[in-house]
Amino acid sequence: LFASGDFPHTLELESQIEQAGLPKNHPRMPAFIRLYHAIYGLPRHLGQHSGGMIICQNKLSSFVPLENASMSGRVVAQWDKDDCEDLGIVKVDLLGLGMMSVMQDALELCRERGRPLDLAHIPKDDPATFEIMQRADTIGVFQIESRAQMATLPRMKPECFYDVVIEVAIIRPGPIQGDMVHPYLARRVGKEPITYYDERLKPVLERTLGVPLFQEQMLKIAMVMADFSGDEAEELRRALSFHRSEEQMNKVSVKLRAAMERKGVAPDKIEKIIQSISSFALYGFPESHAISFAILAYGSAYLKVHRAPEFYASLLNNQPMGFYTPATIVKDAQRHGVKVKPVCVMNSDWRCTIVDDNTFRLGLYLVNGLRQEHGEQIEHERKDRGFQSLDDFKRRVPLSKDELRILAELGALNCFSEHRRAAMWEVEGTTHDDLLTPSRVVAAFVSNAESQTQALGTSASTTPPLAPMTLPERVRADYDTMNLTTGPHPMKLLRESLPNIWRAIDLVHARHGLIVQIAGNVICRQRPGTAKGFVFISLEDETGVSNAIVDPDLFEDVRLVITEEAFLLIEGEVQNSDNVVLIKARQIRALAHEQLIGSESHDFR
Repeated sequence: LFASGDFPHTLELESQIEQAGLPKNHPRMPAFIRLYHAIYGLPRHLGQHSGGMIICQNKLSSFVPLENASMSGRVVAQWDKDDCEDLGIVKVDLLGLGMMSVMQDALELCRERGRPLDLAHIPKDDPATFEIMQRADTIGVFQIESRAQMATLPRMKPECFYDVVIEVAIIRPGPIQGDMVHPYLARRVGKEPITYYDERLKPVLERTLGVPLFQEQMLKIAMVMADFSGDEAEELRRALSFHRSEEQMNKVSVKLRAAMERKGVAPDKIEKIIQSISSFALYGFPESHAISFAILAYGSAYLKVHRAPEFYASLLNNQPMGFYTPATIVKDAQRHGVKVKPVCVMNSDWRCTIVDDNTFRLGLYLVNGLRQEHGEQIEHERKDRGFQSLDDFKRRVPLSKDELRILAELGALNCFSEHRRAAMWEVEGTTHDDLLTPSRVVAAFVSNAESQTQALGTSASTTPPLAPMTLPERVRADYDTMNLTTGPHPMKLLRESLPNIWRAIDLVHARHGLIVQIAGNVICRQRPGTAKGFVFISLEDETGVSNAIVDPDLFEDVRLVITEEAFLLIEGEVQNSDNVVLIKARQIRALAHEQLIGSESHDFR
């Protein structure tokens, strides 16, 4: 009954059954619906925490039933994490963050080039770093690169490190569901007075302007307003934890409500406190967690500003991660004035490398279909004594025919040929040497004997018989072979034929309420559970990224267009508030053109 992928139906069960073609008057339908509700929400499989670890004093098998994991040398406990914790076994969750690898690699590149940086000692008050946050120029920056974060940053206008901590913590389902985001932002700019549920909570909530954002604050509220003991606060903490058991949360809420009533807390205040705590159970942050993430967010933003080539190269070297594809990261680098050199077998390593203070070169790993051992062998052989010719290259690196074709098509063999098609011709010529020599081909297409004789001469043997690719053809070849391009964005090639389409960079000047059209490559589709069925779409053109919001009804009407098409044209109403622009979609259609080929999108719930 549910659609596949990240976009389940927004319809009620009865409508879903009707759309699925099930006979609603069938005598077994009531039993089917009872079974449906009985199994809905149950685990569908046995899951294994990829980074969970438990520790006890003696042999684990003395306390917990164990079984072999599918990976050799790994063992899995048959109890879940809550049962292990109840038994007193120490439980550790190891969190793997790709940005830590990105920053480590970037700092290493800085050291290698004589421009060392130490994350522990970078200035925490760098104006340029806060400036890119304030204008939401944060593609690639840890935790604050999502559409929701980018919509909040210009309103938040971070000016110090703790502002980044707040930014990381506030865009979470918990604060959003608890209606904490807008009050905090309004209070921050003086549009709303700072108030507290109760004056006794001022010491607890003053730092966050009266809005509870952190787990520690929730526990302190319970201890102040309901006289919860340490053990009772721990019970509340566990109810707020990752498990998010509705039954356990209700049990603690009843206990909390009764304790506040006994203490004489006003009913309206009790309801507000219960709502805040219940909402926080939906993915709220401990403050310590938010601080740790803010360190990485600030550090990655600092690198983007002050060590851009090292940052972008390291970000590409650690894909996949984050919200954006390598294609979007490359275009963001170019929009920031960073030069991106294409893949070349005479210059590229397996990973992206730094050329100078404002330039990096793409690595061979980005080439579709090129095996890692072959890419690393190209790097090794070139550094050993270079390549003298295409024949020398092929002799020393045993690439498959398909790998050679791909390298030729994307221009990585241009160092041996005049252009891409010439390289493609030479690669094919090695397969059919007796048939595809230039003289044989020219002779086959020249009808008269005089021209044929001339074609068999020296000039014909050195001139490639194929014309160079046009610019649109090169861009298409780039996307076919790497899913990205260092050339112009596909939308730039069509800009003259789309005079009424607004560019992303110009939307900030659009009047609120104006009806406009935007178009671009879909780089992100997102339908958060907190958005009541609304879908957010990000479109990229040659100037940047524009965002549109699609209501549930329109989404159902054009679901296939939204979810399947790589390029969209959206007409809608401008929502312009505090320099944050969103297009409220009215019409959506595919943007089709033979020159349009782009990267795939990252889609999220």
